[in-house]
Amino acid sequence: MEKTCSWPGNDPLMIEYHDKEWGVPVHDDRKLFEFLVLDAFQAGLSWKTILHRREGFRAAFDNFEAAKIAAYTEDDYNRLLNDTGIIRNRSKIRGTIKNAQLFLEVQKESGSFDAYIWQFTRGITIVNHWTDLKQIPATSPESDAMARDMKKRGFTFCGSTICYAFMQAAGLVDDHLEGCFRKET
Repeated sequence: MEKTCSWPGNDPLMIEYHDKEWGVPVHDDRKLFEFLVLDAFQAGLSWKTILHRREGFRAAFDNFEAAKIAAYTEDDYNRLLNDTGIIRNRSKIRGTIKNAQLFLEVQKESGSFDAYIWQFTRGITIVNHWTDLKQIPATSPESDAMARDMKKRGFTFCGSTICYAFMQAAGLVDDHLEGCFRKET
């Protein structure tokens, strides 16, 4: 059996996410927006809770198409508040709609959200060399800078801890433990 990080436990969905997605560099704007939304909804919750509702989020939020979400009306907001397939948090739902609008502005300004977001790691994946889960930080200087810039632009639910989780999910950071079969060198 291959050695792997221990955080997925024995949950099949968490294992699949670890083995196929976590830490893999993402350069697709739709997928980056998906991680941005999911990590914002994770605030105060576990990743397992969010991951097990991801399909519900995809259905509720038009497969994370930012242009569609940016145009959501009050009826859409109310529909989302009643959708049991997602986390029904009023501020996070409003924040997602606002963030979609800002996401489109960043795309226009930078050519793509990908170009904007990867500037915080100078276009490369930061490969850390942790040997124990306790060593993995909740923030970094890069996530601090990302959070500051995003907040300045008006994004919500984008503190440094959320930004760091986003960076891990989208492969801006590789925090697989040393010895994990997914570890990049």
